[in-house]
Amino acid sequence: MTDAEPSTTVVVVTWRGAAHITACLDALAAQSRPHRTLVVDNASDDGTAELLAAHPSKPEVLRLRRNAGYAGAMAAALHKVDTPLMAWLNDDAAPSLEWLATCEDTLEKAPLAAAVSARLTLADGTVQSTGVRLTADGHGADLAEPTDEVFGFCGGAAVLNVEALRSVGGVPASYFCYYEDTDTAWRLRLAGWDVVSVDSINSVDSTAADVTHQHGASTRPGSVQFHLWNERNRLLTLLRCAPRPVAIRQLVKFAVLTAVLPLRGLRHTKKPAAPNFRLSLRCRVLGAVAVRLPRTLSERRAIGRRAALGRGAVWDAWAGL
Repeated sequence: MTDAEPSTTVVVVTWRGAAHITACLDALAAQSRPHRTLVVDNASDDGTAELLAAHPSKPEVLRLRRNAGYAGAMAAALHKVDTPLMAWLNDDAAPSLEWLATCEDTLEKAPLAAAVSARLTLADGTVQSTGVRLTADGHGADLAEPTDEVFGFCGGAAVLNVEALRSVGGVPASYFCYYEDTDTAWRLRLAGWDVVSVDSINSVDSTAADVTHQHGASTRPGSVQFHLWNERNRLLTLLRCAPRPVAIRQLVKFAVLTAVLPLRGLRHTKKPAAPNFRLSLRCRVLGAVAVRLPRTLSERRAIGRRAALGRGAVWDAWAGL
């Protein structure tokens, strides 16, 4: 490999990232492995564009006319990638010197894998994610401990095989934000690919792939908007990827719980305080899923046609572990 022939395009999605994107670009410029850097600017209006233009690493910039979210920006970037690998990296994340090299080497040692998840840590050193597991009710949940097996990758810092990604339909751009990584990993597994973490390969020093993450710098985890995207996209992912009985059961469960929330108030039963239990939010989620249902079912059929493994086999192997 030479500097003129990098294997990876590192895609950084930013929206109003002026406060933190310089640290991300500085860390990328210091990487030990040559790469291409592509920053997708989601129509930032806070001076981000000027910072990108002035940065000494001179990253390539794709500026979108509107904020397409993380998923939409990654989908747009995929059309511009001409390297075998594509890295997903949050703009509030600063990878260690050997991050890219470690991820590339991990994939090379796992030829059946189409994606590798790096280790995301918070500023105090706490591990945020080493990958994603699939819960018994179909949530994608971060794993915070080293593990030999992960269901999916965390989209905050991961490297993917571009050919495999395109072959399973790319990135679900309409998700805007959240679950685009779990949905993508699920489709890769249905197509017969593996997903690994840097901890999966014993000969690789996984700590070399640490990425320090300012969690929530661009979005507000726990906010109403966060829960709206999160709940909607979880249900859409189940409708697209899960066995039919599982998808129907979880959708009905969500609808029934939504319907009984007003009754809890009438009976003076204490209602959960979390925003995702607000009646208005849950109705918005159900409305959004209903509007997208015809398209989602069409996408489900397309995913099924590309699948090498049965939905039930993937669910039984990973759900609840």
